[in-house]
Amino acid sequence: MMVKRIYLYLALCLLVMSCSNSGKLSVESPDKNVKVSFELPDNRPVYSVGFKGKEVILPSAMGFTLKDKEALSGNFSIAGSQTSSVDETWEQVWGEKQFIRNNYNELKIDLVRNGDDKQQMSIVFRVFNDGVAFRYIVPEQSALDEFVIMDELSEFNMAGDHNAWWIPAYDDQRYENLYSNTPISQMDTVHTPVTFETADGLYLSIHEAALVDFASMTIAPRANNQLKADLVPWADGDRVKTKAPMQSPWRTISIAEKPGDLITNYMVLNLNEPNQLDDLSYIKPSKYIGIWWGMHIGKYTFWESPNLGATTENSKMYIDFASKHGIPLLLIEGWNKGWTPAWYENRMHEFSFTQSVDNFDLKEVVEYGNQKGVKLIGYHETGSNLVSYLDQIDAGFALYRDMGIHDIKIGQVGSRLNMKEWHHGQFGVNYYRYVLKKAAEYKLAVNFHEPIKDTGERRTYPNMMTREGARGMEYDAWSEGNPPSHLAILPFTRLLSGPMDFTPGTFDILIEQGYGRRVHTTVAKQLATYVVVLSPTQMMSDLPEYYEGNPAFQFLLDVPVDWFDTQVLNAEIGEYVTMVRRDKHSDDWYLGSLTNEKARDFEVTLSFLEEGRKYLAQIYADGDNADLEANPTEVKISEIEVDKNTVLPIKLVGGGGQAIRFKAL
Repeated sequence: MMVKRIYLYLALCLLVMSCSNSGKLSVESPDKNVKVSFELPDNRPVYSVGFKGKEVILPSAMGFTLKDKEALSGNFSIAGSQTSSVDETWEQVWGEKQFIRNNYNELKIDLVRNGDDKQQMSIVFRVFNDGVAFRYIVPEQSALDEFVIMDELSEFNMAGDHNAWWIPAYDDQRYENLYSNTPISQMDTVHTPVTFETADGLYLSIHEAALVDFASMTIAPRANNQLKADLVPWADGDRVKTKAPMQSPWRTISIAEKPGDLITNYMVLNLNEPNQLDDLSYIKPSKYIGIWWGMHIGKYTFWESPNLGATTENSKMYIDFASKHGIPLLLIEGWNKGWTPAWYENRMHEFSFTQSVDNFDLKEVVEYGNQKGVKLIGYHETGSNLVSYLDQIDAGFALYRDMGIHDIKIGQVGSRLNMKEWHHGQFGVNYYRYVLKKAAEYKLAVNFHEPIKDTGERRTYPNMMTREGARGMEYDAWSEGNPPSHLAILPFTRLLSGPMDFTPGTFDILIEQGYGRRVHTTVAKQLATYVVVLSPTQMMSDLPEYYEGNPAFQFLLDVPVDWFDTQVLNAEIGEYVTMVRRDKHSDDWYLGSLTNEKARDFEVTLSFLEEGRKYLAQIYADGDNADLEANPTEVKISEIEVDKNTVLPIKLVGGGGQAIRFKAL
């Protein structure tokens, strides 16, 4: 990936202190609004964070406890410290913003334990204008070779009983839960990102970056608004099995005065290493359709039956539809041997990743797609039986490579990996990274379902396109569904970590062919979701017959998936959000606005448009008679010429939305 350094300044300062030194060290953000302070009261490391004079993180403990060794948490002195500053701009291969500024001040503190063993540990703080990150480094040393971390002591002690949006960390549904909104005092142990609103108008989000060979960090509440890191354990109770030299993931605290500024915070990406891939030719952000929704609503089956979805005949029908409308990719699930009605049960179910079912000819379908200009997305469902999957992974990936397939969706349905380990423990973290790197060897771009959470590795491995990792559209097919507020919460929680394969685009809101379930949005809100929910691999989820002849389908064909810029025009967590994105490959802008159960009326100034230029606003709004319950499918389509001085009204019905293409003239 091309990197453009606009300005880089490094100032190194070595401060050597006596072993008894417990003085306070501090570092500020480049704009001096964010300040981190560090000290060693009673020889134990403690940090705090302030923003514009307000306390954000009260004095909070740091360190680790180890198995059968002295804890790395006390009896320390400061051996030295170094400061540095960085200001650079780098270019994303794909994403929500093409050029990203990376600007921070860093403080590295070297600690040494008093006593005979002289154990060493460093803590690194990076302070950005919109947040703070820190990590631990254990250098190579005779006193610590191989060791096991049993607990991370990092605290995030809050200044109040803030309003929090969270999902539980230890649940068999992994990340696929609806968000709760409670005070900190009523929180469970939660996944990150976890987001807070303070009484004095700040918005905070705790997450992590560069999660490599470590357990995922969850957040556990304690008394008096104290929060503590909780590392996801192995089945044997160990948290992290490691050895020196070791560096932890970054622990991140995003800070914003407006909720929309959390969305345009790129600290997590900046904390990951630059692109490591030489060949990017196969990494192509694209939209896709799939023989998928029909399986979820019961029209088709995943397994071999008279209603099998993955047949050669059905595949050609979908290819014809995709080719007609210029959709480049088709996902076919259930094409391979091993699917049964009980495939999703936790029984170490086994699939073949090379052998097709009897009614599906992979070679014939691939060749037919090539003739029509439509490529396949490969699909591997492991059922969380990783023993079987890893035995076959090279053969399965090689089959796709040899067929000219360069995109793959990989599922890990199951409450535990190998019916034993958490998806988000160190075992799972290492498994997902191994598969991602293996995919790069075979030139495959990856869409993980039932994944580990995103911590920014798409910067380092841009073949990591998108992932599930939250409760998506499929729940509307066979459960009580997602409430209208769900899509107004995700941008400020799950989507702060990175792209999501939410699989939007259902026009058959009442699911005429399904189980009596329905989607809890209007069609116009489905359109808006393509702008609000970032994904470089974006699905058009519905059956082709509900798109054919529907004028609203044009927006799905027009909307890009790779962006030059992103801006948030208005937002309130769980209530509404309006954002705009500029296409990376044209001067067109796209707007998506959506609401929860409440109807909204906004006026937005189009100040993001280019000065002196006219645009044709192609507006897809909730219809005049649209209603979430009685008439969710009515879309009003209109056009108006606008410029950057135009004030545009936006009207949303409860559960509704609006999507606009601003076509540059």
